[in-house]
Amino acid sequence: MRSIINILDLSAGEIDQLIAVADDIMAQPEKYNEVCRHKILATLFFEPSTRTRLSFESAMLSLGGQVIGFSGADSSSAVKGETIADTIEVVNGYADIIAMRHPKEGAPVVASMHTAVPLINAGDGGHFHPTQTLADLLTIHHEKGTFDNLTIGLCGDLKYGRTVHSLLQALSHFSPEFTFTAPDELKMPQVYKDFLKEKNIPYRETSSLTEYLDSADILYMTRIQQERFTDLVEYEKVKNVYSLNSSMLSGVKPSMKILHPLPRLQEITQDVDNTEHAYYFKQAENGMYVRMAIISYLLGKR
Repeated sequence: MRSIINILDLSAGEIDQLIAVADDIMAQPEKYNEVCRHKILATLFFEPSTRTRLSFESAMLSLGGQVIGFSGADSSSAVKGETIADTIEVVNGYADIIAMRHPKEGAPVVASMHTAVPLINAGDGGHFHPTQTLADLLTIHHEKGTFDNLTIGLCGDLKYGRTVHSLLQALSHFSPEFTFTAPDELKMPQVYKDFLKEKNIPYRETSSLTEYLDSADILYMTRIQQERFTDLVEYEKVKNVYSLNSSMLSGVKPSMKILHPLPRLQEITQDVDNTEHAYYFKQAENGMYVRMAIISYLLGKR
């Protein structure tokens, strides 16, 4: 029995294997439509989600399995004070695999101590989001054919953004270069910069969206997340700090792709959607394929 809480739970070899399986699923989906027959996925989402929850459910159904679960804490016994440990102990008897999202950082670690089935972290606060990272990696690999020697621009909420934290760690298996673009209030936490220094991975920091835009192979935009702020005055200061529009793309590499974990607000204007650089909707679709690969992998259907 294996769980995935942090992207670093996976080796570089396992990441390559999951990407290869997801590629095969995209090419030959009919091979996988009975792989998880008679298996049940429980989606325990204590925090709102559209893409992650629906892609997990679509993934399991596409594998021939079934889905149970809830889409908010208010529709679970959490509102009655039930602990995560007790919830997991109960769900162990109902499902073969669990995907859990929670607003509190570290909640999936607690859950993993009580699970008797594979558990997948579907996002915990500003901490980690490993399956989104695998969707990001699948998208990058499809477009670039490699993870090595790429310049990756990460922009927006780098302090609370669990997607950028997980992506940074996953790419540390390879040889990237990073550009961190954020206001002072939302800079990349020092612990992640120290992590890169230990691995001799170069990075640079700026508060300007356009300063290094022409050097990027991938630009990963993120939303300024109101739900992560305890002080709304601080949120108001930074909520509209970045807005990428099509006119800003005139000098970028022709092959540069823009990713975003979605939902977006004003940080990417709609006129970018029709450019050759926009790839965030394909990225969202890829999330289903990579979650099919993860579910089948953890259930031993390799």
